[in-house]
Amino acid sequence: MTWTVIDSPIGELRLVERDGAITQIEFTPFRDSDGRPRGVRSDDDPLLLEAARQLRAYFAGDLTDFDLPLAPTGSAFQHAVWEQLTKIGYGSTASYGEIAARLGKTNAASRAVGLANGANPIPIVIPCHRVIGADGTLTGYAGGIQRKQLLLDIERQDALF
Repeated sequence: MTWTVIDSPIGELRLVERDGAITQIEFTPFRDSDGRPRGVRSDDDPLLLEAARQLRAYFAGDLTDFDLPLAPTGSAFQHAVWEQLTKIGYGSTASYGEIAARLGKTNAASRAVGLANGANPIPIVIPCHRVIGADGTLTGYAGGIQRKQLLLDIERQDALF
């Protein structure tokens, strides 16, 4: 298990890999006391270098789909939600209720979808920023609403061309 830190338009990001798959992307401020294992820093790990390359291309508006091996840790329901997030196209959004419906659940499951969305350990690549409130408003985001807005703006600006 290794990690590295990269600069981005939304602040430093810590990329973590384990056994050849990305397991976490963390926003600053980093929470080192949360008990999650991260291993040792490695700024020359091939997978971390590729993840950094793809993230830089995404932020530059040159990449709309990531191609990285992912291994997020979570429950079966969280994995089902995260799988649905990957199906929200670049520059698009979906509501929590829409995600619940795609999972065959009623709108009452929107809160559970929101909790799973907030627990996503690989933001940006698993695009939890693309989930919005039913009325089109930006709702909570683990990285903060400003980061969520910036990520949506990056995608919308690029989608205009």
